[in-house]
Amino acid sequence: MNNIKEIIEQSGIKFGTSGARGLVVDFTANVCTAFTLSFLDAMKKSFDFKRVAVAIDNRPSSPQISETVCTTIKAYGYEVDFYGVLPTPALALQAMRDTIPSIMITGSHIPFDRNGIKFYTPDGEISKNDEVDILNNTNSMIDVNSKIPQIKDTATNTYLNRYKNYFGANCLNALKIGIYEHSSAGRDIYAELFTTLGAEVILLGRSDQFVPIDTEAVSPEDKAKGKHWSSEYKFDLIFSTDGDGDRPLIADENGEWLRGDIVGLLTAQLLEIEALAVPVSCNTAIEKSNSFKEVLRTKIGSPYVIEAFEELKNYNSFAGFEANGGFLLGSTLEQNGNILESLPTRDALLPFIVLASHIVEEKTTLSKLTQNLPQRFTSSDRIQEFPRESSLKLIEQGLSNPDALIKQFELEDAKVIDINQIDGLRLTLSSSVIVHLRPSGNAPELRCYVETDNQTTSDELVKQVLSSITEITL
Repeated sequence: MNNIKEIIEQSGIKFGTSGARGLVVDFTANVCTAFTLSFLDAMKKSFDFKRVAVAIDNRPSSPQISETVCTTIKAYGYEVDFYGVLPTPALALQAMRDTIPSIMITGSHIPFDRNGIKFYTPDGEISKNDEVDILNNTNSMIDVNSKIPQIKDTATNTYLNRYKNYFGANCLNALKIGIYEHSSAGRDIYAELFTTLGAEVILLGRSDQFVPIDTEAVSPEDKAKGKHWSSEYKFDLIFSTDGDGDRPLIADENGEWLRGDIVGLLTAQLLEIEALAVPVSCNTAIEKSNSFKEVLRTKIGSPYVIEAFEELKNYNSFAGFEANGGFLLGSTLEQNGNILESLPTRDALLPFIVLASHIVEEKTTLSKLTQNLPQRFTSSDRIQEFPRESSLKLIEQGLSNPDALIKQFELEDAKVIDINQIDGLRLTLSSSVIVHLRPSGNAPELRCYVETDNQTTSDELVKQVLSSITEITL
């Protein structure tokens, strides 16, 4: 029998920016067992625990993977707290309160023929060093044969009470909110929470088929849905998430979906956060707003944001967010004697409730809030089934001759004045246009981010750049 490291190496499953990801067919029982055993071995080095928490998203492949994960945990001598379908931040919150490790079976937004496993220590998301430990475990496999445990509801109640207790029973009073449910892992709990907090809720777009919602690249169909629903129902807000409920998708009263980094910026301002850690791909309105004492720019991926929190611990409050909308609260907050404990993993609910409750309190609209920000606009899209090797080759060409690359994108009236290589290739042009190219860490995709002073211009330039890249590679 091969050892754990050999099984993982041969599996084709890789760590990306958010857990181990790969094709469903590669998540065999043997591979799932190997990853689970290796994670447990890594946790034993630093933590004392007797139980492990597990939850899943609504992907058709997730139940089978979770069965192997749970039976492996039990066969290795630990008990399992199995929470069934649950948002990732709800699982992380409960496990951190219980000071135990946790495993989330989810591929987030990637297509349904793929899946993934996210690992959490008792303190939060695993680090890049933990990933190295998991990938290099040469211990032997064990025999696994046990029954999957019963589903518990403790984590759901803990997650909902977190917001009820901090924001108060009437914080969403009289708001009319649409919930775009699709196949989100949290779709069965959001309506209960918003109604309890005083809102009128209408459920939209529930799907029995898995829907890979990408909060960074909202589809034209979903953009049209947002406008149609707002026109039909006169919503104050529409709320949705990605597949595992850790990244929000929020539309204003006009049905316009907000960029995730704009959501994060508004949330951090309203929470009066002193310092931020954000990936390099986020909108420069963050610095231009002059709202924060320090802003650290990181590689893309929540582990890098969390790692940067170590440099911000001298501030009274610190947080992070990503261009995809996931908000990470690094420090504990206090308001009117109520405590909101830190949750250093991406969370979709916190930013939505912060924005929605402020709209109630100030009798304003979400579109007015965004108009008060520095007017920088980001657009992003991706080329799917684009080999990583092709992405890296393109980036190498851009580094060797950035002005020539810009000309190939038909941006001939500008020169490159700054090159940022924190993650991918981010070019700032003399025209104040920013073009950022980066291979996805989760799938064979090339992502493109464009930032300008006008949303229409950004949208058009993203299409123009990606179209040019397609022509170049063909």
